[in-house]
Amino acid sequence: MSYEERDDYGMYRNKHGKGPGPELMGANTLLGDHVHNLQNEHLGVIKEFMVDMRTGAIAYAVMSSSRFLGLGEKLIAVPWQALRLDPQHKRFTMDIPKERIENAPGFDTDHWPDMADLEWAGAVHNYYGTRTA
Repeated sequence: MSYEERDDYGMYRNKHGKGPGPELMGANTLLGDHVHNLQNEHLGVIKEFMVDMRTGAIAYAVMSSSRFLGLGEKLIAVPWQALRLDPQHKRFTMDIPKERIENAPGFDTDHWPDMADLEWAGAVHNYYGTRTA
């Protein structure tokens, strides 16, 4: 298959108009995507994806959220199941109030949690109402 160009979402399309699309995308094309809630409020920006190396599935998206009064960046691990791709607007959405994200457990770039810890994972999934794999 010969690829000709990248579309607006960073996906390669071949000259026959077929190829990867919203169902299968390169992770680096999603980094920097914004996250909004269903009320169209901005919640953050995707910074990283955490892959469960046992299953090959994305476990979490790490989202940055500006801290109150410009005190730096708060990172939040969001379970992959809590996010929905909105290809029309080239972003992700979450069904969650903005205040819930503002109060979400987070961390800074120098102090990442042990995301493989089952107790930590259970608490994060409980916070977002998702199930652990």
